[in-house]
This record gives sequence, structure tokens and C-alpha cells, in this order.
Amino acid sequence: MKLTTSELLDLSHTLAGDYLAQFSYPWEALPGITDLILRLGPALDPEEYTQTDSTVWVHKTAQIAPTAYLGEACIIGPDTQVRHGAFVRGSALVGTQCVVGNSVELKNVILFDGVQTPHYNYVGDSILGHRSHMGAGSITSNIKADKKNIVIKNGEERIETGRRKIGAILGDFADVGCNSVLNPGVIIGRRTTVYPLSSVRGTVPPDCIYKAADRIVPRR
Repeated sequence: MKLTTSELLDLSHTLAGDYLAQFSYPWEALPGITDLILRLGPALDPEEYTQTDSTVWVHKTAQIAPTAYLGEACIIGPDTQVRHGAFVRGSALVGTQCVVGNSVELKNVILFDGVQTPHYNYVGDSILGHRSHMGAGSITSNIKADKKNIVIKNGEERIETGRRKIGAILGDFADVGCNSVLNPGVIIGRRTTVYPLSSVRGTVPPDCIYKAADRIVPRR
């Protein structure tokens, strides 16, 4: 499976496109998300975006529930919904027509346009591609139990990331079933579906259905 940024993600569907294009692998972009938002925010058109705090910019067509929390270094794009009880801890670049649902927590993430995290999701140190979806209760686990650096496992290949925290990278149109856990450093290929209640490790190829670790079948 190819794990390059261009293979997993259509960079035309995010304000972070030029930034992500600098990196061979998408997880290499994670350390700079905060600085990226702090550069992008002041350049946004004030006719389109409201600066609600010193480092928070919200598009005027976005719907933000009164009970939602938007932390430092945050951009919320056009026609996006941030629903009741959402906790955007900070360092979150959320695109156009996204859903950040009830009791969802985001931290150090890029959500491309059309991403849905609608119910009880935790997404941390992750990048979710265009129109990807996380079912209710599905989460990213972003740190190993032994606290060691994360190694991306791709078949026989092992890629040392040098990072202690990496959640998941979802390719465009990836769909994660309800109550699934994406373990640290998981990469899901484009248009792949993960069955509910899955515990996913390593990489999952594009255009597949993940039923179990030993049952990954091509999509027909």
C-alpha cells in the first residue's frame, strides 16, 4: 500500500493543501498544525469569517451550538455544524460542510471538507480526508500503552515516525464503523469501509472492506 500524502488525500479539499503538499507522508504534518492555523487565520476574509477569540475563526455560515467549546487555534469552515457538547480542545482545522457532533472531542487535527464525526468520537493527532466518516462511538487512539514512539506498519515495511502521538490518517471517503478503535498510527486507504466494533492496527488498503484483521476483502 502506498502511504504518501498524494495517494491518500485530495489536497484541493482543505485550506491546508499547500502545507500538506510539503510532506511525503501526512503524519509528518501533525507537529505544525497549530502554527498553520495561526498563519491562516489572520489572512481569512473578515467578510466571511468571524474572529470569536484571539486564535479562533468561524465562518459566518457555520452553525455552532451554544454548548460547544472552541479552544485555541481553531478554524471552522463554511456550512459546518458544531453540535451540542462538542469539545474542540484546540489546534483544529475543520473544513467545509463538516459535522462535529454531540460530545465529540477534537485535538490537533485536520478535517478535510465533508468530514463527519457526528456522535461521541475522539479524534486526536489525526488527519481525516475528504468526505471520510467516523460512525458513532468510533475513536482514534493516539498514544501507545508503553509510551514509545509510533512505528507505521505497512506489510513488512516499518516506518519510524519519531512521534509519541499519532492517531489515524483516513483517506478520502474512508468509513469507520460504530464503536471501532483505530489504534495508534493506523492508516485507512481511500474508499475503504471498516466494520463496526473493529480494533484496527497497521494499514488497510484502499477500496476494501475491513471485517477483521485476517478478513480484509476487496470492495466489489
